Amino acid sequence: MSRTGAASPAGAARATATEARANPLVVLWRFSRPHTVIGTALSIIGLYAIAAAEAGAAPPAWDLLATLVAGLTVNIAIVGVNQITDVEIDRVNKPYLPIAAGELSPAAAKVIVAVCTVVPLGLALTQGVWETTAVAAGLAVGAVYSLPPFRLKRYPVAASLCISGVRSVVVNLGVYWHFAGQIDPPVIALCLFVLPFSLAIAILKDVPDIEGDRRYSIRTFTVRLGPERVFRAGLAALLIAYAGMIVVAPPLLSDYANPVVLAVGHALAAMLLLYWARTANPRYHTKFTRFYMRVWALFFLEYLLVPAACLANW
Repeated sequence: MSRTGAASPAGAARATATEARANPLVVLWRFSRPHTVIGTALSIIGLYAIAAAEAGAAPPAWDLLATLVAGLTVNIAIVGVNQITDVEIDRVNKPYLPIAAGELSPAAAKVIVAVCTVVPLGLALTQGVWETTAVAAGLAVGAVYSLPPFRLKRYPVAASLCISGVRSVVVNLGVYWHFAGQIDPPVIALCLFVLPFSLAIAILKDVPDIEGDRRYSIRTFTVRLGPERVFRAGLAALLIAYAGMIVVAPPLLSDYANPVVLAVGHALAAMLLLYWARTANPRYHTKFTRFYMRVWALFFLEYLLVPAACLANW
């Protein structure tokens, strides 16, 4: 309180921020790891748009809604299990996460994860074998990634394959087959792009977390090789993905997607990546976290670029 009896502006701002963090919906949103939720939602919507472009007619809207609910709840279950098992590590690496910050109890987090496991499985069973397989596979990979006795996140190659496998194969092929009943060439190209891209995400995410991972014997590539080498490897994987979509994909997909949209869109995205990489310092936590989130923004963009190229050829 100020001497006049009124709360100071700074104190009021802090109180507002605390109330916002304590809001159950805000806590749930932060627990869901928003960048992963947005990525999953855009993936599903983008695949739906490609299916519509290739078939000449959109699949039923209710099908899109059910798939979105299933995909987003699977996402929350996977990231939730990881937070439940990583509380001590997160108190070092990500103290702002709800459990690590004391804003969400582990018991409440387990309830959320349980609900977000049952709901997508129940929905998937009503949608057919392909969505059921995709949902079950995503949940299973998320479990073995985080939970003992497997806890594959301790092994950098296995951890990277878990993340890239779910993003590249389970989401793209499972969801698209559910919408279209077949796999069209643009989705194969998208899978091949997302494979090195998600591998890059998998290794770059550990660069800012080196302190906590080293303390708790999580032998990530960053811990083993150092942040600079991992940064260069991740950047190389991203550029390989872009080179494929700029040079190889346009002529091969000319019957399915507009080659100019593909080539020019990916060239501009690659230039933006290189521009952002110039200021990324793998030894500086804040700057590198900013770069890592920008890589996620480029991942979001991919599920706008490829559908746009397909719709431009409609």
